[in-house]
Amino acid sequence: MKLNTFTLTLDTDGIALLTWDMASRSMNVITLEVMDELEKVIEHVVVTPEIKGCIITSGKDSFSGGADLTMLQQISSGYEERVKTQGKELAMAYLFEGSRRLSVLYRKLETCGKPFAAAIHGTCLGGAFELALACHYRVLSDSDKTRIGLPEIKVGLFPGAGGTQRVARLMQTGDALQMLFKGEQIKPAAAKAAGLVHETASREDMIARAKAWMLGNPNAKAPWDMEGYKLPSNKVYSPAGMMIWPPANAIYRRETSDNYPAAKAILQSVYEGLQLPMDLALKVESRYFLNILRSKEASMMIRSLFISKGELEKGARRPAGVPDNIFKTIGIIGAGFMGAGIAYVSALAGLNIVLLDRDLEAAEKGKAYSHKLMSDQIMKGRAKSADRDALLARIKTTSDYKDLKKCDLIVEAVFEERSIKADVVKQAEAVIGKNVVFASNTSTLPITSLAENSSRPEQFIGIHFFSPVDKMLLVEVIVGEKTGDKAIAAALDFVRIIKKTPIVVNDCRGFFANRCVLNYIREGHLMLSEGVPPAMIENVAKMAGMPVGPLSLNDEIAIDLAWKILQATKKDLGKKAVDPQSEAVLDFMVVKHERLGRKNGKGFYDYPEGKGAKKLWPGLSDLQPKKLDADTLNVSEMKQRFLVVQALEAARTVEEGVITDMREADVGSILGFGFAPFTGGAISYIDGMGTTVFTALCKKFTKTYGNRFKPNALLVEMAKTNESFYGRFAKDAKKAA
Repeated sequence: MKLNTFTLTLDTDGIALLTWDMASRSMNVITLEVMDELEKVIEHVVVTPEIKGCIITSGKDSFSGGADLTMLQQISSGYEERVKTQGKELAMAYLFEGSRRLSVLYRKLETCGKPFAAAIHGTCLGGAFELALACHYRVLSDSDKTRIGLPEIKVGLFPGAGGTQRVARLMQTGDALQMLFKGEQIKPAAAKAAGLVHETASREDMIARAKAWMLGNPNAKAPWDMEGYKLPSNKVYSPAGMMIWPPANAIYRRETSDNYPAAKAILQSVYEGLQLPMDLALKVESRYFLNILRSKEASMMIRSLFISKGELEKGARRPAGVPDNIFKTIGIIGAGFMGAGIAYVSALAGLNIVLLDRDLEAAEKGKAYSHKLMSDQIMKGRAKSADRDALLARIKTTSDYKDLKKCDLIVEAVFEERSIKADVVKQAEAVIGKNVVFASNTSTLPITSLAENSSRPEQFIGIHFFSPVDKMLLVEVIVGEKTGDKAIAAALDFVRIIKKTPIVVNDCRGFFANRCVLNYIREGHLMLSEGVPPAMIENVAKMAGMPVGPLSLNDEIAIDLAWKILQATKKDLGKKAVDPQSEAVLDFMVVKHERLGRKNGKGFYDYPEGKGAKKLWPGLSDLQPKKLDADTLNVSEMKQRFLVVQALEAARTVEEGVITDMREADVGSILGFGFAPFTGGAISYIDGMGTTVFTALCKKFTKTYGNRFKPNALLVEMAKTNESFYGRFAKDAKKAA
């Protein structure tokens, strides 16, 4: 039997070892070829008398990341072709069978009559863990690198190869639903405690453990295929079941606002499936999976959060022909909150850091931030004291610019003041190597103007991190008018090393992310001025799909920072460049009441000392001479206002050439400021609605709320033929790549 993605061997005890090792991939993934070969192996095991059972393991450092989602796109493309040639009914039958092939294959393994076991080390996620769940025995290595999970919900899907049914039959129903809804990765000890795996062992012993079990259980069956099997949480329609399902439905609605069809499908699949025998339950799951697979939300999320995100992380925007950069030491100027965060993620990636500030005390304070973050990881069991010591040893603190002499890249993260940044550039360039790239972590100041202070502007670039640096995945790489390809490549290589997701944007005030998100915050200010109840502003924004309300977000980034940005914009561009109502709100908060946000415990919210929950500040009522009745307000329209005002700004950045690749607008909007992920991002939100409908909505809002909603010329032009952004700019994206 010829196999390309697996190797099958048989020992003297009759135990087959199936080693998954795809030569063309750094990690095993489920493809059509993998499914074909796995089916051959199952049939071979069944018909070969010498084989008593089979252990599945990986020849790589990780088991598998799950299914290659482009495979689902192939199935969808096949459906579209068959609609044209065979009609919709036959095409739908093809699509259904294609989408459930993995589920049918795993059930074939589970009921083949011979025992299968999975011996897992490293990552085992999605469809790969569903394969393990279909095996009769599961052994995990006890390594810190080993994780199992079903993360499909994060790209708008749900486990459609038996995951919803097997997990819900192994765990208490509430725990199973929580696991499926969150999509988190689970450590070996927790997986065993939850009943998802049978035992943990060292990587060296896990196959031997699986073999020992197999020799003692030649006629193994899945628990649900045995007579007398009972559900962990009893029947759905039982006193125990009724303690689960009503609150589960309420929690689902509270957490998703019905924005995520996949989450609802999980709830339905588990609810209906637990009332049926396994084979029927799997068919129910498959029908829901197909519905989700065909949903707009899944299509958009897969494109942005899986395909586009992966392409950008692999260097889709890196200039061709520029040699890879080898970084050993990074110089970071400014040890405040941002600089300290950049130092931490860089040291965590194995780089040596020179952390410079105005005096050694300030630099040491920045280093202490890394100590705190590593200590938190130790307390959570995610790191060891030796890891902390090693990381801290890589960070050298200083106040002397001469210590930057041997650095391979400089990242400046000082205060947002032109004169301070100019002085930093001058002092750094006096000592660093002539080929070293200088990057500024500015959040709003145009890179082109900052580069005027550099003697080598072609090596000057913006690298904009988001706060907190250790948690935020996105980094904006900002290209100034004179920035060269070498600087772009260096920035992207650095971002890849520290495992962040980059987007490349052309220079302008506020770049991409801040332009969009500041409009979101401003809309919250304006609703407040209109008399909308503050709690309603926050809740409706979250109902629209945003992770936090605009008032809460303003508190997090600091209200005085928003005030300073507004004042700087007015100084540079004139009074007409700022909204007077938003300015009045910020003046009321910052100037009149010194409410700066979470950082001083006073913002739109009050932050009690200790562990008390934050509460909206009662004084906000003084901002509202007119107070609107919540029952009279159009919630749907409010939700649209929050999303439209951000998406419209994204469209303006495309027209201005700030964004040249639609992938970056979508990925950047989700990772940078949490733009409703179920839409696929700010540009996908427009394309999903259609430019004609979106432009009409903008015009309607312009009449009601003002010119901030006025559609730009590009949108108006595209709306005439309902042209999509991805359609119009696809060629430009390929050129950029």
